[in-house]
Amino acid sequence: MGVQRTFAMLKPGVLQRRIAGEIINRFEKKGLKIVGLKIMNISEDLAKKHYCEHEGKSFYYSLIEYITSGPVVAMVIEGDEAVMLVRRLCGATCVDDSMPGTIRGDYSAHTPKNVIHSSDSPESAEREISLFFNEDEIIAWTDDNQHWF
Repeated sequence: MGVQRTFAMLKPGVLQRRIAGEIINRFEKKGLKIVGLKIMNISEDLAKKHYCEHEGKSFYYSLIEYITSGPVVAMVIEGDEAVMLVRRLCGATCVDDSMPGTIRGDYSAHTPKNVIHSSDSPESAEREISLFFNEDEIIAWTDDNQHWF
């Protein structure tokens, strides 16, 4: 297993529903480290860069509209095989396919308004982290409990 960093974002609506802590807690309980965290509003320009791979698809503009509709919580998460592990904790992108016990399965009712984004590959993680975080906003720290996970 290799230590990786990945990007995750709690989408608009999470803060209003007061569930950010519950979702972040799931990552921490799994033994993952939060090494970058901020609340922010996303500009249309940043949203377009973030979702560039979806440009031209029928849902592209609704993605941009939703992600810019309110504040988000952007995170850099670190741990063994973090990209895959965070994706599993999030559940299937299509809410109808998300199993209970996953973040989307427990907190999302409609796919276009799902509650979380997570990087789908190490390459995407690197690109997305660089879009949302400066290097000095990512804090490397030693987890003295890591051997328990």
